Amino acid sequence: MKTILFITTCCLCFQNVTATARAQDSIQKNRPHKKASDSQKKKVSRDKGGNENINVTGYRKAAGGGMMVRHTIAKTVSSLSHDYIEMQSPTSTIESLIATLPGVVSASEGPLTTSFSTLHIRGMAQAEIGVTFEGMPAANPFTYSTYTPSLVDSQNMGQVNVMQGAVDINSPTYNATGAEISASIRGPADQRNVHIAGSGGSYGTNKDFIRYDTGEIGHTGVHAFVSGSYSRGDMWRGVGDIRRWHVDAAMTKQWAPHSDSKVIFGWTKAAQGEWLYPSLANWKKYGMKYGLDNQYGAGDTHYVGLNGKNTGAVYGTIKNHFSFGHGLSLDAQAYSVEFHGPYYYGETIPVKNGFVGAEGYKSLDNYQNLPGYDPTNKNLTAAEVSNWYTLSSGMILTGRWKHSFNTLSLTYWYSYAQEAAQMRFYPVNSKGQWNGNGAALTANGGIPLAEDNENGLQQLNSFALDDKLSFLHDRLTIDGGIRMAMANRQYTQDLPGVVGNNYKSIRNVFVPSPQVLINYNFNSHHQIYINGTTGYHLPAALSSQLASYSRSTGKAQSLPLADYKPEYMITEEIGYRYNGFLMANLAGFHYNVTNHQISAQSYVEGSTATISQLINAGGMEAYGIQAEIATRPWHHVSAYASGQYMHTRNGNNIAYSGDYLRTKGKQEVGAPRFSGSLGLTYNDGIWFGNFTLSYIGSQYATLMNDQRIPGYITANLGVGRTLPKIGHVLPKIKLNLVNLGDASYLSSMYGYTAAATTQKGIFGTTIKGSSPTYVIGSPFVAMGTISADF
Repeated sequence: MKTILFITTCCLCFQNVTATARAQDSIQKNRPHKKASDSQKKKVSRDKGGNENINVTGYRKAAGGGMMVRHTIAKTVSSLSHDYIEMQSPTSTIESLIATLPGVVSASEGPLTTSFSTLHIRGMAQAEIGVTFEGMPAANPFTYSTYTPSLVDSQNMGQVNVMQGAVDINSPTYNATGAEISASIRGPADQRNVHIAGSGGSYGTNKDFIRYDTGEIGHTGVHAFVSGSYSRGDMWRGVGDIRRWHVDAAMTKQWAPHSDSKVIFGWTKAAQGEWLYPSLANWKKYGMKYGLDNQYGAGDTHYVGLNGKNTGAVYGTIKNHFSFGHGLSLDAQAYSVEFHGPYYYGETIPVKNGFVGAEGYKSLDNYQNLPGYDPTNKNLTAAEVSNWYTLSSGMILTGRWKHSFNTLSLTYWYSYAQEAAQMRFYPVNSKGQWNGNGAALTANGGIPLAEDNENGLQQLNSFALDDKLSFLHDRLTIDGGIRMAMANRQYTQDLPGVVGNNYKSIRNVFVPSPQVLINYNFNSHHQIYINGTTGYHLPAALSSQLASYSRSTGKAQSLPLADYKPEYMITEEIGYRYNGFLMANLAGFHYNVTNHQISAQSYVEGSTATISQLINAGGMEAYGIQAEIATRPWHHVSAYASGQYMHTRNGNNIAYSGDYLRTKGKQEVGAPRFSGSLGLTYNDGIWFGNFTLSYIGSQYATLMNDQRIPGYITANLGVGRTLPKIGHVLPKIKLNLVNLGDASYLSSMYGYTAAATTQKGIFGTTIKGSSPTYVIGSPFVAMGTISADF
């Protein structure tokens, strides 16, 4: 069925359809109504027969086909509108969509994924980038991993914004050193509508989607929508599959002019095999085929039946905006976001003389009767099951008072977060089978084997005060503000032999974060801006406060930060914007980072699980220039281009293994000097298409700059057609092609290391290197979609 769907879509996309003029006239008269976005304005009238006459002008005005959106804030911001998003693959994630924006390095892992992605913006790693969805924090509140595939279906995305060098002063994030991603949902439509879509393509990938918009319910002023989707695909390298179930819903109520409420809800259940990330040696040996094994052999921890990620998410938020007149307004938002596992990995467990936490054992309990036990082998293969969850809830209040030339705002944010993770090991028999509902491995008379049994708790209070002054009829604005955050975070690691300060850690942090923004508009076309901003990043995860212990030696295999301080960044930007037939933004930037925190991640020996070591790399400096330009449609064609040059420099020799590595002056990992994208869009209201070409320069993978990946070029294409209306049904077809050249490439780093080769420390210590691991970029993928509106 999927093959037939795909072939049919391809044929229809390139079919010579007759009566084009008549079809176009029919579509313009009967196109179903959608809620207007900022880039899309619609005029609706109803005739006596009940037919809707709708003039759709959004695609005629969208700069670069929706790849660039106008902004006037005195910060560098790049955005994608729904006009662009709806032309992309239906399985797109936020990270894959923003890959064309300046300064963004996003690693695409395939046509479908449910796990978090690897991302860098201006050299800042994923954990240093704030992510919000509809005004609520959308990342793991402790590790800062972003599970964006669990947030929203791409069909429901309204707009995605990337603030490359700063963070909004009211943003509910405490990990965003100097960049922020924010996304919004496409709200309920004004009129009742049903949208259904079916997609199929490469690697057994398919997605079924349905959305129902209620229109106005009675005469209440309430509008709502609910949507559901199911996606499935094969792991394109190795074996295994990916499955995802998702629900989005929203309801809006207009109380009075400029006063409204929104309720937004999302739910996700997902399961997929584990992606394996190769070292450079494994990449050269296996290439694009590096992945899980289909057949089990004794001791094979890469067997597909032992590795996978089951990720779930539930979120909800209530947003209220009230206008009281006299320049007074209040925004009040409550939210709750929950993520959970479990994850499972293949592991190698010592039968004798191993460790549970820091406590040794002579042998596993009843080891001679365990499934898979071989008296000739000192190890036992097991499945590690890591049950985990995180829950983050909070409230955000922002009051504003605008009087004459002055706008004063005060924001209070309270956040409560908790997390827990518990690890258990289950024996694997000779066929690679294991029972997660059976007895877990124990030692020393019934103590479950575990390397992790953690609990985390965090409370945060944040205040932001901002004052904006407007002069010369709003042509000149000066905006100054400060955000102050007070955080309490505590962890416990409940393992045998782990006591005292190794068992529990409590940290309190106070961080002030000021900013100043200056903007001047010469006229409606020309604008210049300058800003000085600050941002901070609280140390991430348990590894920042407590050690983890090896099951083979009982010794700490990762150590907490010796000096627990937040990462802090000071940024300066100067930019110019033009808005006319062209839209353009040119910005120069410079930033300094202190207590720069890098997570060195590597595989645990004999396992597919990873372990992180947080490194305080000291200072880091960067400067560069970025540009973005887009044309408005001319004969239905619009173009887009973006690019960035950036130079980074580490400011310190880092402490490592009792010595210091000579990292001063080295380039930052994951920070290419050159990157850029081109885009070309055609949309006449019936036929539409979008082509993008992206280049990412070479990237270092170690702090010592002794290993790197080469630059690469990728190209994507999306084409489609709105078909003539059939009764009350308006169908559409679309074909998306990803990685047109079928390039084989490493797109980014999964796990950094300090050095890939053996190094001599400053004091003469021989420091052994370890291999970084890499993300393999997506292969060529074709996806065909048939959709219809009723």
